[in-house]
Amino acid sequence: MQAHVRHDPRILQNYRSLLLPRVIEERMLLLIRQGRLSKWFSGFGQEAIAVGTALALRDEDYILPLHRNLGVWTTRGVPLDSLFCQLMGKAGGYTNGRDRTFHFGLPEKRIIGMISHLGAMLPVACGLAQASLYRGERSVAAVFTGDGGTREGDFHEAMNLAAVWRLPVLFIVENNGYGLSTPTSEAMLVDDIVDAASGYGMRGVKVDGNDLNAVIRSVGDAARKARAGGGPTLLEMKTFRMRGHEEASGTRYVPEGLIDSWSRYDPVARYEQYLAEEFAIAGDQLANVRAELEKQVSAVAEYALAQPVVTSDLARERADVLASSPAVRNPSGPSTNKRFIDAVSDGMRQAMESDDRVLVMGQDIAEYGGVFKVTAGLLERFGPVRVRNTPIIESGAIGAAMGLAVAGLVPIVEMQYADFISCGFNQIVNNLATTHYRWGSPINVTIRAPYGGGMGAGPFHSQSIEAWFTHVPGLKVLIPATPHDAKGLLLAAVEDPNPVLVFEHKYLYRMLKGEVPDAPYSVEIGKARVARSGEDVTIVTWGVGVVWAMQHAARLEDDGVSAEVIDLRSLVPWDQEAVLASVRKTGRLLVLHEANLTGGFGGEIVSWVTENAFDALDAPPVRVGAADTPVPFSQNLESDVFSAASRLEDSLNRLLRF
Repeated sequence: MQAHVRHDPRILQNYRSLLLPRVIEERMLLLIRQGRLSKWFSGFGQEAIAVGTALALRDEDYILPLHRNLGVWTTRGVPLDSLFCQLMGKAGGYTNGRDRTFHFGLPEKRIIGMISHLGAMLPVACGLAQASLYRGERSVAAVFTGDGGTREGDFHEAMNLAAVWRLPVLFIVENNGYGLSTPTSEAMLVDDIVDAASGYGMRGVKVDGNDLNAVIRSVGDAARKARAGGGPTLLEMKTFRMRGHEEASGTRYVPEGLIDSWSRYDPVARYEQYLAEEFAIAGDQLANVRAELEKQVSAVAEYALAQPVVTSDLARERADVLASSPAVRNPSGPSTNKRFIDAVSDGMRQAMESDDRVLVMGQDIAEYGGVFKVTAGLLERFGPVRVRNTPIIESGAIGAAMGLAVAGLVPIVEMQYADFISCGFNQIVNNLATTHYRWGSPINVTIRAPYGGGMGAGPFHSQSIEAWFTHVPGLKVLIPATPHDAKGLLLAAVEDPNPVLVFEHKYLYRMLKGEVPDAPYSVEIGKARVARSGEDVTIVTWGVGVVWAMQHAARLEDDGVSAEVIDLRSLVPWDQEAVLASVRKTGRLLVLHEANLTGGFGGEIVSWVTENAFDALDAPPVRVGAADTPVPFSQNLESDVFSAASRLEDSLNRLLRF
């Protein structure tokens, strides 16, 4: 008989950690067969990757897992009763029924879960790692993706950003052979995804993902390198998906015999063999561990199944979309006559002076000062750690900003032009906007976006795209029209614990001047401004539309017509009461915006007024917007044919004649 070999007690604990997600998997698959569970994404046969990663890292390290990484949650000690309620969609889960399985975060466990859009969390890991460096900590961020996710742009943007900034990020690719049903070999021409590492100047390691010890060693080595300032590592974990994409998918697309051949590399069986051969741990001892875990898991599963379904009401659901905003800081002290652009710069500078958590990043915003020179001087004042150029990666930059916000920092991201925000659309509408509602984390990210036309810049540098985002719950959308509001709304955005888009009209940057308080202050988000009082007609507008409306209101006054101009300042939320009060006074409404007419936010305002103040209207409301074409390059075409300003006078006259 083989002599008993002394071993570190952690060896057996590692076995428990590896076996627990397998036992949970077995229970979930049984519940599906019994019709007691509707859906399950199986990580059967891949447990060593999640468990090994969690075992190799420290408690303060962030892990960003996917839906097959149950072992991350169990190894990090997430309470099983709440976890099972989450997995089964019952009361007591972590998202209150608002999202599924592992689509949530537990910051106290340093786990940040996924969204369904593959690759989206990869840049978020960069932001978490950047926060670690900024605070002088030695934690790392390990982010998972599948082989399919490596074809996403976010994978490459995140890899490049981590390499250029030498961030302590571990990119862990679970290469399990398939996307949903498409073999990896049909999605890429290379055999080894790890080869991509050299293209970004980082270390790449190919790992046997079904060997728990190999995973622990490789992740541990990469983490030590990252902590020492050696930058990121790409780890390709070779494994195989033993079950379907999710249980309903089945595995009929897998060639005959392939699953059987991979079964010989089952990570649980391999570790049991390792324990027997290296430490003479008897099979009955391992069987006792399994029996104990099976009893525990069975009890927890029955507990969760017995819990009530999630209930709520509309008021509570709406209240949880956004985090609570701080009180307004009223202006005080002397003022200075400033240009619009200088007011924005002043706001950023004061935000950074008052709070060292505020960081600024974007394309060409450091030494160059940004395309419009809004950030000029910030690098010299605050240094390269707080004022950073990013590569041309809108999605990567916004995702990194989310990671910074989750870690408690306050990023301001400049879009070079608002038009380019489309390249980061997914991060904004599916990641930033949904997080607080889903799992309660405030996401304090401010996105500054120079927008609008009037400068002969053509279709890709002139768009007014605010309506894209007003449809998305969880975002705030601000559009200042004066230097005073440019500074005050920006400071309000930076202080707000929610994702806020601030659209700054680039034509107004150097054209418009006004009195701006020297001291920091904030303008209330969602509170409109009566730019001009009147009695005969209400013009509701924002941004450059306020300039147009004020000019036309002055002309109407010469004809004895008194026009009231309402500057919304904020589209989400928008000041319904201010508009209602004005319409009830004047009886006529015209909504003006620079954006294309169809689908513009003006339609929302007109619809709301029609529903809520129809009795006060003396004429049908009128919308004035740009032509439904792309913005033409020729300035005369833009001003005379495309622009809403060219139709404002006729529209006002028609409304007044009714």
